[in-house]
Parts: sequence; C-alpha cells; structure tokens
Amino acid sequence: MRALLALTLMCSAVLAQAAVQTREIPYQDADGNRLVGYYAYDDAVEGKRPGIVVVHEWWGLNDYAKRRARDLAALGYNALAIDMYGDGKHTEHPQDAQAFMAEAMKDPAAAARRFDAGLELLKLQPNTNKHELGAVGYCFGGKVVLDAARRGEKLDGVVSFHGALATQTPAKPGVVRADILVEHGAADSMVTPQQVEAFKAEMDAAKVNYQFVSIEGAKHGFTNPDADRLSHGDHGGPDIGYNKAADESSWADMQAFFKKVFK
Repeated sequence: MRALLALTLMCSAVLAQAAVQTREIPYQDADGNRLVGYYAYDDAVEGKRPGIVVVHEWWGLNDYAKRRARDLAALGYNALAIDMYGDGKHTEHPQDAQAFMAEAMKDPAAAARRFDAGLELLKLQPNTNKHELGAVGYCFGGKVVLDAARRGEKLDGVVSFHGALATQTPAKPGVVRADILVEHGAADSMVTPQQVEAFKAEMDAAKVNYQFVSIEGAKHGFTNPDADRLSHGDHGGPDIGYNKAADESSWADMQAFFKKVFK
C-alpha cells in the first residue's frame, strides 16, 4: 500500500510539473532587432488567463529569468520572459553585463519599443487575456518595468524586485495606469536612501497606487540563488547576495498583489 501511495504521489508530481509548457519564440522590435522570448504557460488551465511580462536582470535572458517565467506559469498566468539585449544574449561577466545594459538603455525610446514588442508578443498568444496584463522585473528589469508604468503602458500591475529606482522622466499625475509593488532590499548598496525617498516622493506626487516593501538585511539580487556565486566570481562580482527569506516573502507579496490586481 505504501509503495502504491508513493508511486501515485510521484506520478501526480510529474503530471503537475509537465502541465507547464515552454517554448522560445523569435520576434523583432520596431527597429528590426532580432529578439528571443521565452514563453511559459500551464496547459491544465482552461480558457484565457492574465499575461505577465518578465524582464531579466542586467545579466540578460538567462536561466534565472526563464525560471521565473515558469514559476508564474505554475501560478496560472501566461508568462513571457522578454529579451532586452537582442538574440537572447546573456553573460556572467559584470563588465559585459554593464556594457549590455548601457547599450540597451542609451536610447530610452528604443528601450520602450523593445519592451512594447515583448508585450505585444504576449498579447498575441491565444490563451492570453489581453485585458489583464502585468509585468515583473529584476534588477535592470525592475527599472524597465517601472519606466513602462511611468509612461502609461496599459498594464494592470507592475512589480520591481531589487530594481533601480532613479529616473530622468518621473511619473506625472494621471499618466500611470498600473498599480505598483516595489520589493527593495534595505541593504542594497546599489540604491541609495536618497533614491528611495525620491522614488516615494515621485509616486506620491503623481498619485500612483503603490506599495514599497523594504526588506531588512536583503542585498541587491536577493531573489536570485546564483547571486552569491556571481558576487564572488573571477571577474570581480558586484555587491549582491541571495536571501532565501526575502525571496520567499517578496514572492508571496507578489502573489497577493496580482490576485488583487486581477480580481
């Protein structure tokens, strides 16, 4: 009986895992750049469901960003990890990551078009509810999704995990459509206290519906289990670190946030 029960549980786990389907989708932005999206959805969910764009860290579209797309799919969302660098490129070298990020952000309008291309690709998927859309971003991706909210993208909710907060184009009253959740590490050396206060003042002035969660002891990159390894790399890693408790609490906050946004 015990053996049968164990086998049943194992089969159930395999079936549950197999329900999340993934595929890579090539696409282009309005400037003709070749991009690669990573699409994840749960084929056990019937009908249309909300779609969520995932924007990678400064490392690029790596396995971590793809894993987060699968995690969101397991929650019942359609998730697309988009490509902000082109050709799906990624790295573990901080110098390369800095160069990729600088190139992607040197023209804010071009970066916006690249985000829009990913959002449109997600909307084109037949089981995406085009009227229920969100975005999550990590590190560099956190800034990307916050900037999308600032310019009034048609998003219901935006979540930034250990993202950059500073901007040259602050939100204006009546423009931001999305509710915003920021999950910030209180020990993040890459975001100054002044930037935190400036962000809150910006959101208040623009009358944005936002939540700002500051997690004690959490460094930049606190959601990524690879952060500790990357911070001690042979290439002079950045001041980042994984924090399991912060990862879990911020993910729970995100789930509650999207349940409310997509009610």
